[in-house]
Amino acid sequence: MEEQELPKVTIIVPTRNEVHFIEKCLNSFLISDYPEHLMEIIIVDGMSEDGTSEIVKRYCKRDKRIVLINNQKLITPVAMNLGVKASKGEYIFFSGAHSEMPSDYISKCVQHAIESGADNVGGVVKTEPRVNSPVGRAIAEVLSHPIGVGGAKFRTGVTKPTEVDTVPFGCYKREVFDRIGFFNEKLVRNQDIEFNLRLKRAGGKIILFPDIELLYYARSTYKELWSNNYGNGFWVIVGAKYAKIPFSLRHLVPFIFILSLVLGAALSLLSVLIKTFSLLMILMYLFTVICYSMSIAMAAGKWKVFFASVLAFPILHVSYGVGSFVGLFSLIGRGEQN
Repeated sequence: MEEQELPKVTIIVPTRNEVHFIEKCLNSFLISDYPEHLMEIIIVDGMSEDGTSEIVKRYCKRDKRIVLINNQKLITPVAMNLGVKASKGEYIFFSGAHSEMPSDYISKCVQHAIESGADNVGGVVKTEPRVNSPVGRAIAEVLSHPIGVGGAKFRTGVTKPTEVDTVPFGCYKREVFDRIGFFNEKLVRNQDIEFNLRLKRAGGKIILFPDIELLYYARSTYKELWSNNYGNGFWVIVGAKYAKIPFSLRHLVPFIFILSLVLGAALSLLSVLIKTFSLLMILMYLFTVICYSMSIAMAAGKWKVFFASVLAFPILHVSYGVGSFVGLFSLIGRGEQN
């Protein structure tokens, strides 16, 4: 496509306390092969307390494409909406401070968006450890594994352009926001999933392309993994209240897993058969985790990664499931209060 035919694009990055990642993130935008005069980069900072905004201000002075907006409400959906409302691009990208865009990311997304006519396009996330330790490597591998994340094609990969329910850090047509509105600010997490559900219900098309890749730095400790996925699990249930149709089944699998453990433990008191069946299910799960942890460790060439993966898989599943469980009781509690 000739340069004069290319549309202007806007990249929106919600941030809060990302001092260790924001420079790499910004640098990845600045080496893009997309024409400079057709790019704007909007950083929406949630009142960072670690020097993130000071770094962004320095970049603003060096490059007029970069704009800093303050997000006094702190939460991500507000940041995304502030960015959209301030944007001037025909296509709007979202990115996280923990991610880096390859130099051809924007140009490939724009090309595919125009040629396919899709309302939102994206690529496969290549997950890397934030810290190159056995635990960090294990977490990154688990977050890219079908046993870890289920049918999340943007994490596990595709071999051909595939229509999906959601893509990470999507490239949207600007008119999508005029047509279906903005991100739901009641959702602290998973606002992109809910937005994409609305887009699909309105007849929109979301396509994942295998030749588009994005680098993402995963959490590096079990505590961070638990905290992040507990929040995801909580908000996927609470978020269902704000969507007219439920989220996809893969989002509910960890909840069903936890529910089966709780019911199995309770009913085991009533029947030896149920107790035996529950123990067999747990053993099958552990056997599966051990087998896939071995394959991860063999690929990494480090047996410490095996032991780290054996812990990472259940932490990922249980934290998400517990979050969903708490989210359900939170909704029940609110219903009783109302």
